[in-house]
Order: sequence, then C-alpha cells, then structure tokens
Amino acid sequence: MKHKPNLILLGIDSLRRDHMSLYGYSRLTTPHLDKYAARGAVFENFFSPSIPTTPGYTSMFTGMDCFETNVVALRHEGGLGKHLKTLPEILGASGYNTTCVGFSGNPASRGFQKYLDFEGWGLWEKGRSPKAENLNAVALPELKRLAGQKKPFFLFLRHMDPHSPYLPPQPFERMFYAGNELDKKNRSLDPVYAFKPFCDYFASWFPPGCTDKDYVNAQYDGAVAYMDACIAHIFAQIAELGIEEETLVVIDSDHGETLYDHDCFYDHHGLYECTLAVPLVFVWPGKVPARKRVGDICAMKDVTPTILDLMGLKSGIRFDGRSLAPLLRGKARAVESEFYITECTWMRKHGWRTPQWKLIRALEPDFHFKPGVELYDLLRDPGETTNLAKKKPRVVATLEARMQAWIAKRKKETGRPNPIDTNLNWHGKGCGPFKTSRQAYNTMHIGSPGAAKALQTKELTTQRGQKTL
Repeated sequence: MKHKPNLILLGIDSLRRDHMSLYGYSRLTTPHLDKYAARGAVFENFFSPSIPTTPGYTSMFTGMDCFETNVVALRHEGGLGKHLKTLPEILGASGYNTTCVGFSGNPASRGFQKYLDFEGWGLWEKGRSPKAENLNAVALPELKRLAGQKKPFFLFLRHMDPHSPYLPPQPFERMFYAGNELDKKNRSLDPVYAFKPFCDYFASWFPPGCTDKDYVNAQYDGAVAYMDACIAHIFAQIAELGIEEETLVVIDSDHGETLYDHDCFYDHHGLYECTLAVPLVFVWPGKVPARKRVGDICAMKDVTPTILDLMGLKSGIRFDGRSLAPLLRGKARAVESEFYITECTWMRKHGWRTPQWKLIRALEPDFHFKPGVELYDLLRDPGETTNLAKKKPRVVATLEARMQAWIAKRKKETGRPNPIDTNLNWHGKGCGPFKTSRQAYNTMHIGSPGAAKALQTKELTTQRGQKTL
C-alpha cells in the first residue's frame, strides 16, 4: 500500500436522492450503487444548501459555506478568492497526482493538475447520448495511469447522465415506461411546452410529438440506471487494479432535479427538497464501516473535512464544515439541524430550512410568477405542495428572524456582505435585478431551437476548458 491513500470522488450532476433505489425509490435505478454502497456508509439526510453546480461544488471542494466562498451563482463572475484552498490544491501540496474529468472551466474545479473532458450533452437529432460511456472512455485509462504511479492520486469524475437532456441509450430508454408517449389525448406536457423560457430547449431533445410527462420522467430514471451500469465498470476497475483497500471512494451530487415538480420543469432551480436533497456515500474497506446508514443532517461543506479526516491528512484550515468521521465511528457530533439555503441560476432566492419548516423568500420577482414568500411544513407536506405563508405569518416571522440572525453572524465573522445581495448580474443579462416577473419571463427566454442549441454549446464550452480560471 502507498503511504497515503488514494481518493476517487464521483460527483454526479443533478442526481435526485429520492429517485435512487439506494434511498428507497420504487424503481430499481441504482442496483450497482446499492450493492457497492452496502460496503460503506450512506448518509440519509445530506443536503446541498447553495444550488446549483458552481456554488454546490465550490462548497464541497473548499469545506466552506457561501459566505466564505462568496459563490452563489451558476454564472459566477471571476475565479475563486485567493483566501480559499480547494481539495485538489490541498492534496496536490501533499504530494498527490490530481485529475479532473468533465469539470474543467468551472471556478469550483480550480487546482487540479490535469483536466480531461468528454461529451456530456446531447440533442434528439443526434440520437441517444452515451454520456457515461463517454466518461468511462476517458476516465478508465486515466485511472490505470494514476494507479501505476508511485504517488497517491485524487481522481474526480463528474457524471452528466441525470442532467438534461435525458437521452439514455437502449434498452434504458424504455426500462421504466411501457406507454405511448405520442398519445394525443395525453395533455400532461402542455404546461411544459407553454413555458416560454424553456420550451425551445425542450424541443431540442424531447421526441417530436411527445405528450406524456411520465415518459420524460422515465427517461431521467433510465439515464440514472444507465449511468449506474457504467459506474459498475469503474468499481470493477478499482478491484482489478487491486487498490480497493488503499482507496477512499466518495459519491455525491451537486444538486437534485425538479423533473415535473413545482412547475420548475426538468431543471434544478427552486429551493425545494427535490433539488436540495442529494446522496452521499463513503466506501473504504477496513476504514469505513460497512452497511452503515447515518441519519444526521449534514451538508456539502462537510465533505472535504471528512475526506481529510478519514485519510489522516492535516490542512491547517479552519473549515466551516465539520468532519462526519465521528458519526462513522458511532460517536456523537453537534447537531446542525437548520441551515441557510440559496439559489441563483434562473431565480435569485434564499431561505431557511429546519426539520419541520422551510421558508423561501424571493429577492426579486421570478419568471414563474411565484409568490415572494413561501412556507412549507416538511413533516405534514413533504412534497411542498401547500404554501402556508399567509396562514402562518408568525412562523414566517420566526424563521425570518432566525435567518437574518444567521446572516448577520456570518457577515460579521467573514467581514464580507452576503453574496446573494451582491451577485446582481447572476443571470448574465447585465440589466440588474428584475423589476417584475414579466420582465424575468421575457428576458430569460431562450428564443428558438437554434438558440437552445447555442445555449447548450455555450455551457459546454464554459464547462469544458474554454474559459480561463
């Protein structure tokens, strides 16, 4: 065994926890992950408080919350602050070889020594999209190369299959659907096609004439199952290389996915459980207990401190997050049951989540014409379908006070303003905060099938190494 352990981190984009059989989903979407995770620890209440990708993974890689990272927007302007150290930078300084697959060009991925890319998108006209096989074609040779070196390694893999477009190869496209997606009597996708900001993007990858939302949802589940089968190849490669006992494997996601929920169609905006609740798994034979299920609430900022703790590495950094390793050893950890939540991709909002309540407050009008304040009872209404803000103003006031007290505390501790208040060009439109929902609705409109494709291409080049960090 090498003196220092290896690290393989699978960051699966847009993986919704409640659509994994690992977490009790009725469809068998993750059989290989289920089996592999049984060899380690599964965290059942893990959250990504600041969504989507850029703030989520920035928190994961730095062990800091959004006040310390100053990152809340997907389209974050500029790189990460010099006051931050990322996990690849920490490990690189400790003698590790570090490689990032599928996440070059994003500020959150700063510090890797090597970046490799793969085709992780798709269009209907180009056929089914083998995203996970494309990743494997790049990642497996790199894994072999790294394992053959004298130095320990850190390999980060960003899977894209659960991220739209959902175009899993056969037979996964119909694994969870036996209906007629072209049934003209089915009108369930009418509101999706009527949503002007996204409708042309959907047209670029929905089957022509598709009418059934259940078909699109099944494509998501099929994409997860397809990815799961391909990830099994990675697990087999780790075993074949004989590095299982010297390698910590971590599996998580930057955020979930809305699918058809909350009118936030087939994306990952909205501060609802479907976007905040994500998986977290640690596997390391002999170091992490097998068949361990942990129910404590934890967050993205806890990942890096936990990894370093398990690997026995010291960073000298005072993280906002805390190691989860004591929970794996059966010890207690101070409870952090309520927390601040933010989003800044298609809407600019923040809120406060407790075990029972969730407060969501809009900081400017959103393109869904939603009310400015939302309140949900997570115990009685886990699907967050009934907004109680008007019926329970005292609860709203209590949660607002807790949230503002936390914001004031973090501003004082960091010496910086709340980034959700300063990232006013979060949408990249240069117009400042939206004045009305109608302005947001018209401004965020993609425009045409050609523009929808251009949007994909823009994000593709941004996230695949075409932007200087």
